[in-house]
Amino acid sequence: MAMLTTLSAQMRQYWVVTGNYWAFTLTDGALRMLVVLYFYGLGYSPLNIAMLFLFYEIFGVITNLVGGVLGARIGLNKTMNIGLFLQIAALAMLLVPTDMLSLVWVMSAQALSGIAKDLNKMSAKSSIKLLVPADANGQLYRWVAILTGSKNALKGVGFFMGGALLSLLGFQLAVLTMALALVLVWVFSLVSLKADLGKAKHKPKFTDILSKSPAINRLSAARLFLFGARDVWFVVALPVYLTANLGWDHWSVGSFLAVWVMGYGLIQGLAPRITGMSHGQLPNGKMAASWAAILTAVPFLLALALIADFHARTILLIGLMLFGALFAINSSLHSYLIVNYASDDGVSLDVGFYYMANALGRLIGTLLSGWVYQTSGLAACLVISGLFTGVAAIISLKLPRQ
Repeated sequence: MAMLTTLSAQMRQYWVVTGNYWAFTLTDGALRMLVVLYFYGLGYSPLNIAMLFLFYEIFGVITNLVGGVLGARIGLNKTMNIGLFLQIAALAMLLVPTDMLSLVWVMSAQALSGIAKDLNKMSAKSSIKLLVPADANGQLYRWVAILTGSKNALKGVGFFMGGALLSLLGFQLAVLTMALALVLVWVFSLVSLKADLGKAKHKPKFTDILSKSPAINRLSAARLFLFGARDVWFVVALPVYLTANLGWDHWSVGSFLAVWVMGYGLIQGLAPRITGMSHGQLPNGKMAASWAAILTAVPFLLALALIADFHARTILLIGLMLFGALFAINSSLHSYLIVNYASDDGVSLDVGFYYMANALGRLIGTLLSGWVYQTSGLAACLVISGLFTGVAAIISLKLPRQ
């Protein structure tokens, strides 16, 4: 708190937004791992586990569309705080006795969590556009990379925390611990965020939701396929494969996914250096297409190794780390481009539309992850991942080159 008082007003708001986003991300990652591992242990099939996240992703799609308008009308501080409160409510829903944790009840709690997550993310990403001077694109790229990279690193910590809490405390006590911690963050956020942050000068109508520039439409389509390519093997297929085929326990699965996401977040934070910003190279459409094309080869090669059973375990684990590094750079490029493309007035409208596509990609990937793994195995999930990244690369060829 003392350190915050010595910073400029813009920097104080940036770190309040970032800290808020960090705390939310820890609970979001931990909750996802808790749900996957706990309900797999109860005997749920991979497809049923994927269904637990169905409402999470569906309501994420809706929330990003509606939340963009809401943020422009009432302010991003309010949408961020509403997101935190809804996550607390979602955690509270899971504190009922174990025999009440039916498929429909857990799906409903996950729906609330999906709304909370995307309100929080849309608010955080939109806020950065308003806290950076209009002509400071290099600074904008760095701030977006720091926010996005640190968030994903902490999501990895959340995966580890979820596996660890499940092993140490059990499901309900783990959920209660996270809920109480998030209440403290919510109270701090209520008194710290600027009251008019992100309010548009004109009140947008809900008909403005789909009125986007060609660049934003294309970037959103590429984002949809990019995140579908990750989640088709990541959400359900990989944790279940590690448990069922390799015999890993909860600690091991949580630790591997945590390291994967933490490394992914670290690379995202370093993306400005990796992509040549120190030499004056800011992201553009050509760069986004090139990095997506490079990523496309990795899941196809991993699928071949599994099918041929050629050092499958070693190649899979190393290859998925490589996928994470390349995916992180692609994601960081996209995150900068949407903030750069977005209009200054009502920025949340454009960012919300883009993250709607992001959520739709996750939804498609999640459903395919459970269904394709159950019917055809992990190799088939990786083939679909390669096809999706290829489509993202083709779409990115039409993004602006300047």
